[in-house]
Parts: sequence; C-alpha cells; structure tokens
Amino acid sequence: MAVDVLLGLQWGDEGKGKIVDVLSAGYDLIARFQGGPNAGHTLEFDGKKFVLNTIPSGIFFENTMNLIGNGVVIDPITLKKEIDKLKDAGHDLLAKKNLMIAKKAHLILPTHQLLDAASEKKMGDGKIGSTLKGIGPTYMDKTGRNGLRVGDTALPDFKERYQKLVDKHVSMLTSLYGEVADFSEREKAFFEAVELINKFQLVDSEHLVNDYLKQGKKVLAEGAQGTMLDIDFGSYPFVTSSNTTTAGACTGLGIAPNKIGEVIGIFKAYCTRVGGGPFPTELDNEMGEELRRIGHEFGATTGRPRRTGWIDLPALKYAIMLNGVTQMVMTKADVLSGFDKIYACTHYNYLGEKIDYMPYDICCVEASPVLKEIDGWNEDLTGITELSQIPAKLQSYIDYLEEELGVPIKYLSVGPDRKQTLVLH
Repeated sequence: MAVDVLLGLQWGDEGKGKIVDVLSAGYDLIARFQGGPNAGHTLEFDGKKFVLNTIPSGIFFENTMNLIGNGVVIDPITLKKEIDKLKDAGHDLLAKKNLMIAKKAHLILPTHQLLDAASEKKMGDGKIGSTLKGIGPTYMDKTGRNGLRVGDTALPDFKERYQKLVDKHVSMLTSLYGEVADFSEREKAFFEAVELINKFQLVDSEHLVNDYLKQGKKVLAEGAQGTMLDIDFGSYPFVTSSNTTTAGACTGLGIAPNKIGEVIGIFKAYCTRVGGGPFPTELDNEMGEELRRIGHEFGATTGRPRRTGWIDLPALKYAIMLNGVTQMVMTKADVLSGFDKIYACTHYNYLGEKIDYMPYDICCVEASPVLKEIDGWNEDLTGITELSQIPAKLQSYIDYLEEELGVPIKYLSVGPDRKQTLVLH
C-alpha cells in the first residue's frame, strides 16, 4: 500500500478541506502533515458548516482515523477551541476516539504569537502578510533546535522547559522590538489546553503510518496552504514556514518517498491569494471585486479579503512538476458562471521576453500575464448532478486545461456542499 497525498496547487484556499471530506470514507487514516492553525479548511454537509484549523478533514467519518502529524505546529488554545466547538455540534472527539496527535509535533506558545505580531509590525509596508498565529516563530524555534513538542508535555520538567523558552522570547521582544510582553491570560489558557491534548492518544506518527501501510490500510496525507507558499519553492519571502509540497508529506509524517501513491492536486477555476507577494494575474479592479463577491473570497480563519485573478498556467505547471501530480480537482467552477469571457494566463512578459515559467526574481521584477480569452458559460452549476449536465463551454475549458497541464481533472466541484462534487473520469 502507498500513501495518497492531497494538496493545493496555488496560493492556498483551493478547497482542500471539502475534497478531503468527500474522499475520506474511502480511507482508513487521514493525516495532516504540515502547517498550523493558519489553515482554514471549510466543510459543508447536512446544512451545517465547519471550519477546521488543525484537525484533519476526515474527522466526521466514524470508521476513519485522523492524525495530526509531526510536521504540524499546534497551538493548544486554538486546538482546544476547535475540539470544544465540534463537541457542541455533536462531534465529541474524545468519545469517538478517532483523533491522534504526533508526539513530535511542535507547540505554539503564547509568546510565539507576540513575536509574530512584533516582527510584522517592525517590517511595516514590507510585511509578509502573516496570519499572526505564531507559526513562523515556532518553526524558527524548531529549526533552531530549542522548540517544545507535544511529547514534552508528559515530561516532569515540562514547565521548566516552557519557562526557559518563554524567557528567551521575552528577552527578544524587549531587545529587538521594544515590546512589553503581557500574556498571563493566554498562558493560563495554554496550560488548560495542554491538559486536554494529553487526554488524546499521543503517538509516534512515523511508526503509526507505516504500520497502517503494512496492514494494507489506505492512508491519505492532507496538506495545508498551497504549493506557491512552500518555504523552498514558493514566492519567497511571501510564503509560509513549512514545505507544502509532496516532499513535505514524507518529512511531515515519516514516510519514505517510494511510499507515495496518487498525488491529488487541487486548484480553483480562477486564482486567489492572501497577504503580500507577487500575483501576476491579479485583477485589482471591478472584475476582481466581482470574483471576490461571488466566490465569497474571504479567509476562513482570518476573514481577510482574498486577492483574486485569472488562472495562472505557468504557476500550475510548476506546481504539478514539483509535486508529481497524478490527478487534479477543479473547484469553484460555479463562481465563473455568468462571465461572458474568462481568461487563462499562458505565459509571462518578463524583462522583454515571453516565458512560460515562474522566474526566480518574480518578487522584485514584474512579470505581466499573457492572457488567452475563453468563452464563459451562463448556466447555474450548483444543482447539476450528472456529467451530461455540464455546459459545453465549461467542458471545453476543462478539456483545454487538461491538454495544457497534461494531467486529468478527475473531480469537479460546483458548490461548497460535499454533494456538489462530480467525478469526471
């Protein structure tokens, strides 16, 4: 058996949570492999809407286990709120016993969030556009080899380890940013949340996932954010702090590269991104505002308005190459209904040349899009349930993308509910 991987091919917000939810019934384990509570995976079914920040999107299926992997950074306070909300909605995860947490996952401390906010404030107009969840500083402590992990909470000297790291953070806040740290309330909430986390099954995720494979069970690795936000290969420095690509599933769960099976890449029928950084196809005009309004393009976690634009084929080809994508999912096709014409970026004009790849210095040298005009469709897609109901012009758009990208589009999403998903192949 192999681990299938599901991840985003753009700048995040592609609809990964919904698709994981759709596919979860066919897997024994859903394992989140990177990122933190800056993720906002939105799921809708039975007239209810859920936003998951840290918990894997397979949590609503009785026979599917879920794992928060070692590559994830966990804010205990946010995770507790998430668990409590689900319990209030009738999904008691402690009672269900279908959530496990990797001992090697790192913890976000209250002072990590203070450092995040202070850093963004000091950068001024050059800020990254952080969600201010403390994720970047936590990964910095991880790579600096002085972070705290979930497994540390069971050690007798955990509070001493915690205090040592907090003292370091307070010193940084004072000396680097001139900030006076006040986090007493969040600190109390932090330790209360740690107590709840310790009631769940804490595991060595690398052994657990590989044991699942040895037993012939099906595993799906769930990514957060998107390929173009990868710390190594994204639009640096306007990226997240983890590896959002297929390679991140290997390090974020402890699986070998030859254990990767299908790689399912998700993309919107258009494009969005949140925060700063390059966005060649951005529509900073009325058309972009219309896309934002119709698509409800506001962050599920932060509520921030997303920047909107046309689909970017050079960026998608790049993401497909990096991830080894074997099949794709196109989401939000319904949002484009009613546009007489839509557009696809086929190349960039860059330093007097026409290129079909994303250049190294795209963050400081403008790459303007070369756009191909495509006929739009007027039909409402949200109620279609059969392939024969797909409008001819939408089918032409799908065929064009498959030909250009060289990978089949297996699923088409035409609305937020799990039922609004068509299998094309």
